[in-house]
Amino acid sequence: MAELTYTPVPHDHKAFLTKARNRAGFSEAYNALDLQYQVSVQMLEARSRAGLSQDAVASRMGTTRSAVSRLESTGKHAPSLTTLKRYANAVGCEIQVTLIPQKTT
Repeated sequence: MAELTYTPVPHDHKAFLTKARNRAGFSEAYNALDLQYQVSVQMLEARSRAGLSQDAVASRMGTTRSAVSRLESTGKHAPSLTTLKRYANAVGCEIQVTLIPQKTT
């Protein structure tokens, strides 16, 4: 059997964003997902701090690894507060929600 080697593809996210922002509609779409990106980053950081794999989190939540993967991704699926609470509990965290008045101009 041939041995497979993994060579990571370098990715410069800042350069990607700079180039992508030149495309029509990109900035609006990207900014509209800001809250989802923030939640996703916090979830990944919490799982990393807990030293858990997606499989381990799934086991603690009573779900599948693919479901955890979808929760941690940004895009089509926005998890409910109940699901976020289960995820937070699985990685040893609590959920805190703060409503902040909008700035008026």
